[in-house]
Amino acid sequence: MCGNNNCDCLRDVLCTIVKIQKQGECIDGGLQSCDRPYLGVNSNSVYNTRPITFYTCPSNTLWTMPYTLDGTDGTSSVFRVEAVEDCCCTCRVLAPSTTEGTPYVATDSFFTINLNCVGAIQCLDDTYIACI
Repeated sequence: MCGNNNCDCLRDVLCTIVKIQKQGECIDGGLQSCDRPYLGVNSNSVYNTRPITFYTCPSNTLWTMPYTLDGTDGTSSVFRVEAVEDCCCTCRVLAPSTTEGTPYVATDSFFTINLNCVGAIQCLDDTYIACI
């Protein structure tokens, strides 16, 4: 169901993601879910980003946003949560990387989404993004 009911649960998960991305230290424990309290496969990993995707509500369509990187335009469905306030979430668009071993690169493209328009989020594997 879409609407105000989505905001609280999504906001809590996204706030946890922002917190662990900012703290730079590991916390033991937690489930292997979007809001586990550390980045990486275990608490000894060195990552700074938990990439996510959004699915729209009510159609469950994958959310995509445009970006420009090094003079090239593209579209991505992978984002880094930068801030959460009330029912709004500000994200950075992540572009596919051309460097082996690095799945994404940061862009200077940002957007703010109303969480009442989000039906679901998917967390991707934690990673290190340069220039954050």
